[in-house]
Amino acid sequence: MRNITKEFPGVKALQNVNLKVKEGEIHALCGENGAGKSTLMKVLSGVYPHGTYVGDILFNEKVCEFKDIKQSEELGIVIIHQELALIPYLSIAENIFLGNEQVKNGVINWNDTSVKTRELLQKVGLNESPNTLIANIGVGKQQLAEISKALSKEVKLLILDEPTAALNEDDSENLLNLLLEFKKQGMSAIIISHKLNEISKVADSITILRDGQTIETLDMKKDNITEDRIIKGMVGRDLTNRYPKREPNIGETMFEVKNWNVYHPSRTDQKVIDNVNFHIRKGEIVGIAGLMGAGRTEMAMSIFGKSYGKKIEGQIYKDGKKIQIKDVNQAIDQGIAYVSEDRKGNGLILEDDIKQNISLASLDKIIKNFVINEQKEIIEAEKFREKMKIKTPSVHQKTGNLSGGNQQKVVLSKWIFSEPDILILDEPTRGIDVGAKYEIYTIINQLAMEGKGVLVISSELPEILGICDRIYVMNEGRITGQVSREDANQETLMKYMTKMKV
Repeated sequence: MRNITKEFPGVKALQNVNLKVKEGEIHALCGENGAGKSTLMKVLSGVYPHGTYVGDILFNEKVCEFKDIKQSEELGIVIIHQELALIPYLSIAENIFLGNEQVKNGVINWNDTSVKTRELLQKVGLNESPNTLIANIGVGKQQLAEISKALSKEVKLLILDEPTAALNEDDSENLLNLLLEFKKQGMSAIIISHKLNEISKVADSITILRDGQTIETLDMKKDNITEDRIIKGMVGRDLTNRYPKREPNIGETMFEVKNWNVYHPSRTDQKVIDNVNFHIRKGEIVGIAGLMGAGRTEMAMSIFGKSYGKKIEGQIYKDGKKIQIKDVNQAIDQGIAYVSEDRKGNGLILEDDIKQNISLASLDKIIKNFVINEQKEIIEAEKFREKMKIKTPSVHQKTGNLSGGNQQKVVLSKWIFSEPDILILDEPTRGIDVGAKYEIYTIINQLAMEGKGVLVISSELPEILGICDRIYVMNEGRITGQVSREDANQETLMKYMTKMKV
């Protein structure tokens, strides 16, 4: 890609960006949120067609002018987006060959479809029937189904945007090994990832983008490249401490959950949360660690206005008094906020602008005589834009146009504007670069300093260890351990994460 420049209204997303990928290599693309990584890949794959950007794409030394994604796929360039493009209630086979149906005499040949699907699933190591619905398999397996779909198009250059963001460690490891296997077979790949340890494991070269420009390309074999070296290129400075220092000032217990039981919303005989007890003290950051499927999100959502589960039993105490929370409105009224792990699906309305998203959970603060005071809404949103360092030319910007890190700051702004006493943060830094992570950790620390209770759910153990005062560990819907900051390490947490009962 030569001198690629791409503009959106009010924003120059890419400026003279250059990228060279060799045949049969894994090339990593790194940069902070908003650096232009996904935009560059959308240009390459034809999502942004020729004519909407300046510059040249050359594939096997031939200039390409893709009008759409179908044209790039015909050449063997296939992109797998961060948000998986699968239809939940179609089978694996139907998803793999959607738009590329195996047709004979104008009719879909289901036998051919099934046979070819089995072959593709075998290549990626997915042991599922072609007829299994996507909705019935986990995120890790869905990612493998997406790769199978790419392989069905005779892929020569595979682009993966944050492929392991939603995966646990085992699934991530399998996916990276699969990439190395494809490399042996001569396939080229571009991988966008914020997990620098994964990049160090699989990448041959790394191109770093910053503020829409190419900073440098590093050769992983020639240069002695450390994670700190990559970070310096991404953020333009040394980030010696990834977790901001904090002196905890912890007070009395302000929030307590006792004997909490929750059943599955559709399979009502299946207990998802089993007799969970925990508490949070004033000014304390409490972590919840656990493997995928441990029940952490289900527990958080069930506490936040019973937004998950059936037959919910147990007691919630705030400042020593028992409280009733029947729905989300009551949870907000009781001073509880929940930042969802799925910011795009449950945290934001992407079609709305920033100011509308920030005021969404606290409309009573900007309404007078049943009418929204738009001037007040703008003033409040501007305060958060400045305080949270949201990179945007205006609070009137559509939220869907922001990078992942900036979207996360909008979600946090929305809930901080509601002035909660208890904040439940579910995967608060998922899919976010190290610089933006540091900023969000600083915000979490500030909330604790203000005397709020913070509950952090995270799949990244270094993150839990780096910011929490006390850690609960969950497995199969139960609390299997509680560890203080002083006694916590990855080995101890992992022991509890794989333990059945306390």
